[in-house]
Amino acid sequence: MLEGRDLILATRAYAKEYRGRSWWHLIITLVVLAAGYTGVFLVNPWWAKVICTVLVALTLGRMFVLYHDFLHQSILSNSKAAKGIFTVFGWYMLAPVSIWERSHNYHHAHNCKLYTSSIGSYPVVTKEKYLSSPWGERTVYLFVRHPITIGLGYLFMFIYGMCIRSFVSNTGKHWDSIVALVFHFAIGTGIFLLAGWWGLLFGFLIPFIISLGLGSYLFYAQHNFPGVRYAEKDGWTYHDAALSSSSHMKMSPVMRWFLANIGYHHIHHLNPRIPFYRLPEVYKAIPELQKAKVTTLLPWDVLKCLRLKVWDPVQQRMLSRREIYA
Repeated sequence: MLEGRDLILATRAYAKEYRGRSWWHLIITLVVLAAGYTGVFLVNPWWAKVICTVLVALTLGRMFVLYHDFLHQSILSNSKAAKGIFTVFGWYMLAPVSIWERSHNYHHAHNCKLYTSSIGSYPVVTKEKYLSSPWGERTVYLFVRHPITIGLGYLFMFIYGMCIRSFVSNTGKHWDSIVALVFHFAIGTGIFLLAGWWGLLFGFLIPFIISLGLGSYLFYAQHNFPGVRYAEKDGWTYHDAALSSSSHMKMSPVMRWFLANIGYHHIHHLNPRIPFYRLPEVYKAIPELQKAKVTTLLPWDVLKCLRLKVWDPVQQRMLSRREIYA
């Protein structure tokens, strides 16, 4: 039975992209995205616009996973054309390269490590820490993890967190955060001038609210789910965090396509150099990876994840707000 470093080594054979396949996935994603935007602006029935808007939102989610893989150097590395496409896409999605790469790489290196995992992830504190904190700190903590805050990830996680906060905290290092804000809202302004309020609503605001809200929830639920494990610094290991602290989010074939296999998140954390299109292959080939903690996008599983608030080291599980005071 493969464990620890041996398990990581077993995945290395799959950490190799097929360059033609990577380009195919990128091109077909851009084609679907262009088709969705064409429908939003040129199709007349409102119900058809709604369908195209949802198509745009979900395809933006797929494109974001490709962007994420590119920055992990698992697809299209050293391609100047891909770098240009993804840099502009990062601005458009309010996730400029400097802040996303820094915070996400830190997240991988400190996944579910108590007290140091909040950079690039949702904060988690112990029950004792929460109860001993001032009222204001507890309020902010619960606000950040509130379902409405997560659902409005477009505003709180991306506009504020990725761009405004990062730019203010380190202007020199994260200058591209202000570039992203200007670029993003320049596109929105252009859409409004050309297509009016309905164009702005269906072609800009709704797609971003859906795609970035869904993205914020996925990022939350991949490490905040029933059965997740958090560890102190001394007891933390990279491979244990990948398998015990990263979920396998089962999805329908349609959602697996739109979210580019991001549900195999435990495998991605074990080896982020594996291209997204090879994750199912790894899952089937290595039985040990089929035993990960599972969640889904079904409403009851979403509610179970959103109820989790603090970590209890005694019970070794996450507690709901009601359980904190039990």
